[in-house]
Amino acid sequence: MTGLSCTDRLADLCHFMSKLRMILLIVLGLLLALGLTVFLYFAISPRIGSDPKGARSERIRASPNQVGGEFRNVQPTRMEMPVGTLLSVMWEFIKGGEGREPKDTIPTVPFDVERWDAVPDTALAVAWFGHSTLLLKMGGITFLTDPVFGERASTFSFAGPKRFAYDTHMTAARLPKVDVVLLSHDHYDHLDHGTVLELRTVVERWVMPLGVGAHLEAWGVPAGRITEHDWWDQVVVDGVELTLTPTRHFSGRGLTNRFSTLWGAWVLKAGGKALYFGADSGPDTMFAEVGRLHGPFDLVLLECGAYNDNWADIHMRPEETAAAARDLGAKVLMPIHWAKFSLAMHPWKEPVERLTVSARELGIPVLTPRIGRIVNGPDMGMSERWWDELE
Repeated sequence: MTGLSCTDRLADLCHFMSKLRMILLIVLGLLLALGLTVFLYFAISPRIGSDPKGARSERIRASPNQVGGEFRNVQPTRMEMPVGTLLSVMWEFIKGGEGREPKDTIPTVPFDVERWDAVPDTALAVAWFGHSTLLLKMGGITFLTDPVFGERASTFSFAGPKRFAYDTHMTAARLPKVDVVLLSHDHYDHLDHGTVLELRTVVERWVMPLGVGAHLEAWGVPAGRITEHDWWDQVVVDGVELTLTPTRHFSGRGLTNRFSTLWGAWVLKAGGKALYFGADSGPDTMFAEVGRLHGPFDLVLLECGAYNDNWADIHMRPEETAAAARDLGAKVLMPIHWAKFSLAMHPWKEPVERLTVSARELGIPVLTPRIGRIVNGPDMGMSERWWDELE
């Protein structure tokens, strides 16, 4: 028998190790290039926004709701995930799942600007465009909340959660005259760069939590049109009283700026009517406090969707949403933060189906109008289970 000599085997081993080293160097180089690309994107992309600086940063440091320049929830809140859990969650998002997005196109009601303009100044009206974007009318003033008319709720314009198929998507060009843009926080599914660019020259007033104005100024909204507020601040806008109240959530649009800006919910009061715009929150004793101080509410708008056991402190399950509405003293509950983006692993219909059951058990009327429909009152006759007809 013949075989390789020790010298030949050593040469083969050296050749193999040389190839392996070359492959490892190439992989390392690619990873470094990818890391540098991501870093540069977050550093220079206008979509990311800007961090608070100067006088804005000083005001944040003067807030009693921050520690070391970072905001903190009133109630202890778990945000960390073990690496294994994080990787598992990322894989679940990548592979997708049955029912997370509608198979059918969601039918909407074309928004009627003339009908909106005809709403009496003494009335309370609402029109929902999916997720947390709504038009609200109180005291004759039109508010636009958390405007996101872009295709994706994402750091990137080319990747990330894409909006569901609607037969008609609302656009900035189809809006009525908006008096005030009202923001709850700076996450991508609540503050969209492209939408702000469309609205920056036509809306005279932008009201938001502390620090969020840094993004808007970077995107060309004049500083004189921006007002920022801390928790429990009150401001009167043309006769409508606004109060920013705490929620249990977080903020940040970049790699390292989590907690750099404030988040919250808004209480609106005018003409003897009261409305609560809740945006995002985990379960919180603060709902009962807000209900005691400002309730009862003619209409409560609360998140319904994007929940998961891995982030149970920052997004409510549907049953917790119903309980929050009860604590607030809601005469009518309208679920928002659903039916537009898939931001968790649950089926897209599940949030509203679970919520309606839980709210019924608590005796709370649930208003579920079709997307785009103008609801005055709130008129429960405009409520329908429109999702039942869809897959």
